[in-house]
Amino acid sequence: MKDTFIHQGLRTKLMKTLQKKGIVNSEVLAAINKIPRHLFMDSSFLAHAYVDKAFPIAADQTISQPYTVARQTELLEVSKGATVLEIGTGSGYQTAVLLEMGVQVYSIERQNELFKITKRFLPKLGYRPKKLIFGDGYKGLPEAAPYDGIIVTAGAPFVPNPLLAQLKVGAKLVIPVGDTVQIMTVFTRTSPTNFEKEEFGEFRFVPLLEDKN
Repeated sequence: MKDTFIHQGLRTKLMKTLQKKGIVNSEVLAAINKIPRHLFMDSSFLAHAYVDKAFPIAADQTISQPYTVARQTELLEVSKGATVLEIGTGSGYQTAVLLEMGVQVYSIERQNELFKITKRFLPKLGYRPKKLIFGDGYKGLPEAAPYDGIIVTAGAPFVPNPLLAQLKVGAKLVIPVGDTVQIMTVFTRTSPTNFEKEEFGEFRFVPLLEDKN
């Protein structure tokens, strides 16, 4: 499937929609304006690829609403060269947004089906994360820590302490916390032992799965 002028025009409309909803980070908007979201979705949803809505993908998961992706990325406050840990690779769309911004991405996916699909798919579009891992996002990835930012793309019933521990001082964890409805929460590490917490409204995500073994 190709990326046509029609798709590019629809992305420009989507970018303007996001601006009207309050997204101001120019790097985030430029990334969303460039990435062919329709290629990350099932063909049955192609007509709606640039509508600001979430849609189903493999393994009963979803590709997040573009506004949600943009808002989480904006809240992360990272720039080119930063090292980010992503919890929940999913379709790879959020990964691609970070990569377009020049961020070095480590990403963990709990669903093996999705992990296999996305690991093959992203390089075909020229997107190459530092590492894609099949594993438990609650544990983070300590071997590559500390990170300039950590972003969680699924609803967590609680904040995993290992993720907080893997932040650099001054870095942010962006995580939707809650069960049915989540509160977008940002933790900033202000010192080796202290964190500042901010909340940014309600969102809805699929649940973040934990390895109980």
